[in-house]
Amino acid sequence: MSFLNNLFQDPDYQTTDPRKPDQIDDREIIVSPDTRRENRIPQGQSRTKKWPVLDAHCTPEVDLANWNFEVDGLVETPLSWSLDEFMQLPAVKVYADFHCVTRWSRLDNVWGGVPTTEIAKRAGVKPEAKFVVAFGYDHGWSTNVPIEYFLKEDSLFAWSHDGNPIPPPHGGPVRLIIPQLYAWKSAKWVKGVRFLESDQAGFWEEGGYHMRGNPWTGSDGERFRWS
Repeated sequence: MSFLNNLFQDPDYQTTDPRKPDQIDDREIIVSPDTRRENRIPQGQSRTKKWPVLDAHCTPEVDLANWNFEVDGLVETPLSWSLDEFMQLPAVKVYADFHCVTRWSRLDNVWGGVPTTEIAKRAGVKPEAKFVVAFGYDHGWSTNVPIEYFLKEDSLFAWSHDGNPIPPPHGGPVRLIIPQLYAWKSAKWVKGVRFLESDQAGFWEEGGYHMRGNPWTGSDGERFRWS
């Protein structure tokens, strides 16, 4: 019984069925379009009620006093913010599902943070920018994202999850959330982004993961380049 007790005492464990988008009564919450699918779980995935912790190099120690977020590459104005400055930027809430390439999906999440479009607008992204590389504080980790997914209405740099600050094991203080792609594109412990004209593989992509990572494409999603 100790296992079950611990499980149900986990504040991140979901004890109810996922809400449907029309049950979200806060009109200010952006609803990710994939939550409106008849079957919200992509082929090959299964629902988890927990919030699993996965990463490449374990949770890094992030010095919050010296935390810095930088934007560079194909932009009119390179930018930099401290954590306090970043937290003062305009924020949104997003209702979205979360699909890990390791075949679990966590439905019914509400993320809060800065929309990616706000960052792009302030930096003045140049027309020739077609891709974005996100960088993390964990040992030089990076991942690439096509700019059209980065700029989706439901994409954001999140600092809260279900009303609480994102804890370090899940990517806090700030992580990227790209709901319409597999979760490895949602970089944890994010420290900046670079806008590029040509695609550039990140950590997992260099090892063979898909350059885009759409969970809804093909018979089993875009998991690997050879799939």
